[in-house]
Amino acid sequence: MNLTCPHCGFQRELPADRLPRVAVRVTCPRCREQFRFEPPAPMPPELPAPGTAPAEEATPLDAAGAAALPKAGFWIRVVASLVDSTLVTLLQFFFGTALIAAAVALTGGSADQGLGMAIAWSFGPALGVIYYVGFTGYCGQTPGKMALRIKVIRTNGNDIGYGVALVRETVGKFLSTLILGIGYLMVAFDEQKQGLHDRLVKTYVIKL
Repeated sequence: MNLTCPHCGFQRELPADRLPRVAVRVTCPRCREQFRFEPPAPMPPELPAPGTAPAEEATPLDAAGAAALPKAGFWIRVVASLVDSTLVTLLQFFFGTALIAAAVALTGGSADQGLGMAIAWSFGPALGVIYYVGFTGYCGQTPGKMALRIKVIRTNGNDIGYGVALVRETVGKFLSTLILGIGYLMVAFDEQKQGLHDRLVKTYVIKL
């Protein structure tokens, strides 16, 4: 910043760290006259543009925050499940038919045809596991859940991940089905809308 004498016009540049923080009287080294120097006012903080809200840092979700989120009830989850079941059935039919046709063509009616057919039929259940575990582990949403705007998360607020998704979609849902579907019906009566498979791996299904 330039310090200028109002009497003789003498100027001297001073670094910012040497400027006085309060108003003082200084003596010009040329004309020896004194004058009052006032430091420049500090710059005000930059304000956001009109119509825009100040940016806020996203706070990570914790267990209390996850528990307070709105949960997806029984019927909305049933509809999402029907959407997924329809998609999986179509995929299984398409790929299963293609594999069976390929097995018949490759074996040509030989003794290996039964083995080829068995491999083709076993692809259907494997495709279902890949579908549910893959989508749920990747983003907590199968296409059916995306359509209904619901999502699976951990009870501590974290994403579910592939490991937890594998246990939930295989062991958890097997147990829910094994007890005559009661594990699924628990969603309708549980305070946090958790089925047996949700309780097993500590997950919620939330509304977005």
